[in-house]
Amino acid sequence: MTQRIGGIKAALSTPTWLRRGMNLWPPYLFAGVRIEAIDPDWRRVQVRLAKTPLTTNYFGTQFGGSLFSMVDPFWVIMLVHNLGTDHVVWDKAGEIDFVTPGKTAVRAELVLDPAVVEDLRAKAAGGERVLHWFECDILDASGAVVARTRKQVYIRRKVTSSV
Repeated sequence: MTQRIGGIKAALSTPTWLRRGMNLWPPYLFAGVRIEAIDPDWRRVQVRLAKTPLTTNYFGTQFGGSLFSMVDPFWVIMLVHNLGTDHVVWDKAGEIDFVTPGKTAVRAELVLDPAVVEDLRAKAAGGERVLHWFECDILDASGAVVARTRKQVYIRRKVTSSV
């Protein structure tokens, strides 16, 4: 089994083009999500969720689904680019803990530690399935935690058949 990136996504294979493309992607564009930065080494992503009448719920606070969606795809994307094409990487599970209502614009920074990448590479070296949890806090304008997110990612090194 090979993990391939589709044609449109292949065109978005640099951090700059992925950021631009995702900022125009209707689910993020209309939800008020903005990717502010993706580092050239794919190890840090900064994302923001605006606070507007269209991004707030019945109670005037940020939609919980929007809070989770703003960080949802990035651990897998960062891992795919850091582990390389000889690994399969998928989302396995996700969790969000709502700490306090999001009454302002919110932001998150996802940082992939190079030591974690190498540890995952070593654990998956023999083709074993590896599950790893990543965490990211979502902060309001004052720096207070609005939500804590966790994503469990599945990693496996592709096994090549020797025929």
